[in-house]
Amino acid sequence: MHLNDHETFPSIDTQNMLSEIDGLPDQLVSAWEMGQQFPLPPWKGITRVVIAGMGGSAIGGSLIKAYAAPLGDVPITVHRDYGLPSWVKGKETLLIVSSHSGNTEETLSAFEAGLGNGCRMIGITTGGRLAEKAVEGGEDVTLWRFDHPGQPRAAVGYSFALLLAALFRLGLIPDPTPEVEDAAAALREQQKELLSEVPIAKNPAKRLAGQLVDRWVCVLGAGLMEPVARRWKGQLNELAKTWAQFEALPEADHNTLASIFNPENLLLKTAALFLRGDAAHARNQLRGELTKKYFMLEGLNTDFVDASGKTRLAQQWTVLHLGDYVAYYLAMLYEEDPTPVAAIEHLKEELKSGSFGT
Repeated sequence: MHLNDHETFPSIDTQNMLSEIDGLPDQLVSAWEMGQQFPLPPWKGITRVVIAGMGGSAIGGSLIKAYAAPLGDVPITVHRDYGLPSWVKGKETLLIVSSHSGNTEETLSAFEAGLGNGCRMIGITTGGRLAEKAVEGGEDVTLWRFDHPGQPRAAVGYSFALLLAALFRLGLIPDPTPEVEDAAAALREQQKELLSEVPIAKNPAKRLAGQLVDRWVCVLGAGLMEPVARRWKGQLNELAKTWAQFEALPEADHNTLASIFNPENLLLKTAALFLRGDAAHARNQLRGELTKKYFMLEGLNTDFVDASGKTRLAQQWTVLHLGDYVAYYLAMLYEEDPTPVAAIEHLKEELKSGSFGT
């Protein structure tokens, strides 16, 4: 596969994942506007927010947690597991339960726990059992149901912007409308050089994808970029069917930095990508530069991935969107259909049956 032969992509991308990636700027804006219209009780006295979800439905929670950290006084926690911690209880807790399908078993478990603990709750879903349970949940539960027939990872605009709208409407963060508009404009401007018809020589996503072939990928980010590094990892896993990991700075400098010596033959096949933007803490910007230098001196392939846009939201989302394109083009190079995730679906079926067979 040659990435300049974009006309052949549909033979691999049988369900047109590319159109989902191309449409992300519009999805972000549409979801933000949708979030202004959904029903929302005039809840007061919320002192903490917990977002329960898994995979593509949880990434919006991680993104909003990082974005909202310097903006509001209410702590936000992302819960990726069954049940809930014992402290998640009472009307002072807003539990947002996000499941694209509405049938994610871990997330349904969290919903039941929140219902039993008397939390105020919002269910965000396209349907399934979560929609049914939210309708039956009573006055402290509201349902935000949206239409999206694709994969959860392709609905990141919904999983983020609906949360953003809920936090704003409840008075937990300032009005982010100007930042949403700036982010959408920055995404569309950046996208001009990322589209499939743009040749490799002028397309940074295609060039970076080419550098990642046959490499173990590690994506590092600090602060606002930490959940974006997680998103890159997930997209590389699910679209390109390739191993990847993510690391958070400054934490990685207290452990991962010591690991760049063994096994040498594997590390020489590693690609370490440092996501950065000028919204980051100055010390973390310096840490990124120094950590990249140490990685490079030990023979690891390294690169910076820089944000664009004027605002924090634009910087977060331009890097996220670039990662989606990189993962897609790497999928084309590996000739992997970017939509199906057979291993994940097989595991879900085994969990349903309770068996350990093949």
